[in-house]
Amino acid sequence: MVTTKKITTTTKVKVKEVISQDEVNIYALSGKAIGTEKLDKEIFQHKDNPELISQYVRMYLHNQHQGTASTKTRAEVIGSSKKIYRQKGTGRARHSAAKANLFRGGGVTFGPKPRVFSLSINKKQKKQALFITLSQKAKTKNIRILDASDIGTSPKTKTIVSFFKEVELTGKKTLFVLSKLEKNPFILSVQNIKSLDMIQASILNPYEVLNHKEVIFVDDALKTFVSHFAPQHEN
Repeated sequence: MVTTKKITTTTKVKVKEVISQDEVNIYALSGKAIGTEKLDKEIFQHKDNPELISQYVRMYLHNQHQGTASTKTRAEVIGSSKKIYRQKGTGRARHSAAKANLFRGGGVTFGPKPRVFSLSINKKQKKQALFITLSQKAKTKNIRILDASDIGTSPKTKTIVSFFKEVELTGKKTLFVLSKLEKNPFILSVQNIKSLDMIQASILNPYEVLNHKEVIFVDDALKTFVSHFAPQHEN
């Protein structure tokens, strides 16, 4: 008679920190999740609209052009307008002044002149694009809240570096959203880390959200953002 032993194996199952798209984790500076906070459905649950996002990004990048490039035409180049040599009898090509466009130091043909690079979309579209990009981040679990109240009174860059190691974000482009961009120990701790950027909640825009892997709201920045951009709020 053959007897068989029942073999039992114990496997460690990692519990998901975020239950659904409706919630976001709150982290301490130690890198441990200390709670969750609900996300506003009217902001963080929008359907994708690739056409609108593409239109916004095109407008945003187009408007970054300063339009200050300028070249001089032959009329603007300083120099004599006298003919460089006589018209006939030299066996050479006919030329006018040395300011002509084909001479070195002469004018530039069809060169750039100062111009306004300006595209625009309406306010409602901008806000919609922002909500869509944040909804995408919420779906992929790339939004967090950081409780930075334990930073202390002196800047500590190594504390922020340690936090990123704990949450496995080292080297990834991260955007810190703050209620206000004013000098404080947290900002001084973050500003020397290359992969990190900061922005004020009231001026958060879709391009910055798309341009970063992770979006982290610091302290009460999420509440500030919601109160500023909520659909019922008038700017």
